[in-house]
Amino acid sequence: MGSEGTRLTGQSAGKATAGDSPLSFSRCSATGNRDHSDHECQSQGVRSCGECLAAGPHCAWCTEESFAEVGQHIWERCDTAEALLRRGCPSDRLEDPRGSAVLLKNRKITFHPKEQRHRAHHRQVTQLQPQSVLLHLRPGEPQTFELKFKRVEDYPIDLYYLMDLSFSMEDDLPNVKKLGTDLMEEMRNITSDFRMGFGAFVDKTVMPYISTAEDLLHNPCKRAEPWPCAPPFTYHHVLSLTANGSLFTELVGGQRISGNLDSPEGGLDALMQATVCEEQIGWRNVTRLLVFSTDAGLHFAGDGKLGGIVLPNDGKCHLHDNVYSRGNSQDYPSVAHIAEKLREKNVQIIFAVTEDVTHLYKGLRHVLPKCAVGTLSNNSHNILQIIVEAYNALTSEVVMENSKLPPGFHISYVSHCKDHKLRDGEQGRRCSDISIGDEVSFNVSITAPPCATSSHRPSRVIIKPQGYSEEVEVLLSPICGCSCQKDKVPHSPSCSHGNGTLECGACRCKEGRVGTFCECNQVESGEAVDSYLCHRDNASEQCSGHGQCVCGKCVCDKSSKKPNQAYYGQYCECSDFNCDQYQGLQCGGGGQGRCVCGVCECLPGFSGRACECPLSVESCLSHDGQVCAGRGVCHCGTCICQDPRYQGPTCDLCPSCPSVCTVHRECILCRAFSQSLNPKECETRCAHLNLTVVGQAALLALVPPSAGLHRCMELDTEGCRVHFLLRAGQKEGSVHIHVALERECPSGPNVVLITAVASASVVVLGVAFLLLWKLLTSIHDRREFARFQRELEKRRWNRRDNPIYRSAITTTVNPKYKEQ
Repeated sequence: MGSEGTRLTGQSAGKATAGDSPLSFSRCSATGNRDHSDHECQSQGVRSCGECLAAGPHCAWCTEESFAEVGQHIWERCDTAEALLRRGCPSDRLEDPRGSAVLLKNRKITFHPKEQRHRAHHRQVTQLQPQSVLLHLRPGEPQTFELKFKRVEDYPIDLYYLMDLSFSMEDDLPNVKKLGTDLMEEMRNITSDFRMGFGAFVDKTVMPYISTAEDLLHNPCKRAEPWPCAPPFTYHHVLSLTANGSLFTELVGGQRISGNLDSPEGGLDALMQATVCEEQIGWRNVTRLLVFSTDAGLHFAGDGKLGGIVLPNDGKCHLHDNVYSRGNSQDYPSVAHIAEKLREKNVQIIFAVTEDVTHLYKGLRHVLPKCAVGTLSNNSHNILQIIVEAYNALTSEVVMENSKLPPGFHISYVSHCKDHKLRDGEQGRRCSDISIGDEVSFNVSITAPPCATSSHRPSRVIIKPQGYSEEVEVLLSPICGCSCQKDKVPHSPSCSHGNGTLECGACRCKEGRVGTFCECNQVESGEAVDSYLCHRDNASEQCSGHGQCVCGKCVCDKSSKKPNQAYYGQYCECSDFNCDQYQGLQCGGGGQGRCVCGVCECLPGFSGRACECPLSVESCLSHDGQVCAGRGVCHCGTCICQDPRYQGPTCDLCPSCPSVCTVHRECILCRAFSQSLNPKECETRCAHLNLTVVGQAALLALVPPSAGLHRCMELDTEGCRVHFLLRAGQKEGSVHIHVALERECPSGPNVVLITAVASASVVVLGVAFLLLWKLLTSIHDRREFARFQRELEKRRWNRRDNPIYRSAITTTVNPKYKEQ
């Protein structure tokens, strides 16, 4: 499997041969499994081998010169391989190129990287196999190859920590400063090759995102203790990826919080630069993780207009002295632009955000190629746990994606995951719950369009798992020609002494020449000297209107409605597809007859113009074995009932007829219970009954069921149920009946119980009504008495104010009295 240029399927072009398919697992055989009609191949538009192959993936061309006869159409050389072989085309003269898949680079997946990495030739860890594939594609025929992925042990990891340093993140910074050593130690359990870097962001340094007052540009927090805030900035790359955890702690420890005015931050600016500046960040072609830590939302494309910034983000690296230099001249990038760059650079994002904005970043998971969202605590003390859990979640799922296909090409995936279930469609691109050491595979199928719509030159498509740098290069090479075309012979003697070019066994005639071998002059062949030979019985149409007169001979056409059917006969007067139909099938289908020259030839057991009439009466037999139950005749397998009361497939249904039990009810009642009929009438009408009386009805239930036995239950004149068994006798008109003397009569009403219940109900209801009346009157009286007391209180007069209680004597003191 490690060899270069391994062929997975059969030959890419040329004549079909046997035994030329080593390591074949996706080959569509040249002759096997083609349950297709030949109408896609045999079209009157086919004029060459190349056009035949373009007609469909199952079409082949016979290059044998003697295969065609004079008067035969060129397009009859084009058919399925099976049909051509049956018609006598030699197998070595069959032009039927098949597609193939060739492994150009097939380096094996790394199994023990720790032991092998110190060796020079095993420094590169491989998780994806193969690395390069060449597909020779026959249009319309899918080619499939297997793609393997294994999550190997000790795979290198690069992690870049991108942090929001706005003022609201002040309590988070101390925990991030301690992250370097702790994260290095934790990641050693996953890989021995781990590097980490650090960057920070705030927002664009123009209004209205920050205050442009001079003092606030230097210290946006307006404080001096415990230390002043750092001047605002858009994005600052602090530390390139390194394996030195102490250096991470030292440089991050020197960072200070800054500030801005609005709540959303300029994180997308920083995210774009951290993704595209590969050289400055130090990204390697390994697992790339970017931790994005913030407690706020994001500014998106278009928000830059608030600050007078209208130039779109160009998605390029603009770091100068580790600072983003275009923050105030280019707008924020869009989420779709970020997703494109993340996919291009194979970066996986871990959003570590606070709970109040978690819903915003979870919404980005549907847009960004591969990301995880973790909820930060108030001071980011759980950041280490978030990173480890998010890494395990991201790497436990592999999702295959591909670059844009050339126009008309189609690709599909079928996944073989750990649960051994096959999935296709969008689910066929992914496998989940992959642990270290697990291997999964994908069957990738690519189908080329017709050559008229695709380029004949090889094209290229890239397939890779999301978030990984490894990829598979697939070269696409359509097969749009026949190998026999290079051997064409101009002015070939086989084409009527040089009147055409012999190409792939057929003659391409010069202008003015017609015929299979260019044997006729086009002008002369259309004149009456030859054309009268193509008229049947002096008919006005040549070849019955279903063919062409070539050199005085009819060459019949295909049907325009059914291209897989052809006209035939000396004058193209015959066809096998214009016969009468029965139930939508010509001549009742293949099991009843076949169409020969427009007339149905019925198979034994069938008759009729469309072979619609079976001669057997089996379908007319009723359950008693009689034809149409003795009430009709069988015609074309269907009963025609002679008694209008009867109907059904076998004339055994009579909706208006009384049942056999009802017919004998009166005779049984008069014979066994002396009811219904008077004795004289009973003796006259019921003499044919052979009556047997039993005691209990349960004895009748012991009689096993049999053909002609009827179990009956009828009501007598007193309303009682009478049970009996009825069977027709051997003599015509005689009936054997077993009737039970025990009848099931309904019991009379219980007068005492009814009277007691009625009386008790009257008493109970009366007492209940009395109690209810007493309760209502008591409530009403209490309410009236309370209202009386309230009114009485209102009418009391104070004795000092009431004129009734004033004295009738008025005393007046004479002021002169004291003076005297």
